[in-house]
Amino acid sequence: MQTLTIIIADDHPLFRGALVQALKAMSEDVTIIECGEFSAALRAGEEHPDADLMLLDLAMPGVSGFSGLMTLRAQFSALPIVIVSATDDCATVRRSIELGASGFIPKSSGLDDIRGAIRTVLDGGIFTPGGDQGLGDDDPALNEIFDRLKTLTPQQNRVLTMLAEGLLNKQIAYELGVSEATIKAHVSAILLKLNVDSRTQAVIKLGKINMAMVA
Repeated sequence: MQTLTIIIADDHPLFRGALVQALKAMSEDVTIIECGEFSAALRAGEEHPDADLMLLDLAMPGVSGFSGLMTLRAQFSALPIVIVSATDDCATVRRSIELGASGFIPKSSGLDDIRGAIRTVLDGGIFTPGGDQGLGDDDPALNEIFDRLKTLTPQQNRVLTMLAEGLLNKQIAYELGVSEATIKAHVSAILLKLNVDSRTQAVIKLGKINMAMVA
């Protein structure tokens, strides 16, 4: 297999070790960057713009639920991201793929299954456990929130996740290198798309999606 650069973003050292073992068995020439918290994953994406893949846990220090995936997908649009999670119900798998993940690997998977999933994604495919499961979701209210979240642009996704972190408009503007007026415009668009009246309500809607994942 070709030279690979793969980022592992997971806060459990033992599981990171299992992923490292699986990856090293796939290629003699693989560079692995290990990240134990979300901020480190962001830095790794910035420092390795040509990385072949990121393996991302949905719950790690600095982020919760789908917020991390949304942020990374917005910031690194060309980087394939595979979710590796202990929460592997059908709705979580489906939402991960719809939010732009290239695959979903349950943490209960064996090393051979992990390698097979990674190969599928590196070859340009989409991997889900068991293939097409007809992934469903029986909560209309959550479906409505999720459908609205999917209408956000990548930049709006980044702004929403920063709002959820408690950042003010001027702080978000500084982080993104744009004017505060631009952020205000993004916030207004987010409120409209999510059908809410305040940034607090927008954050609550995002939180409901994340809470559903860990419930």
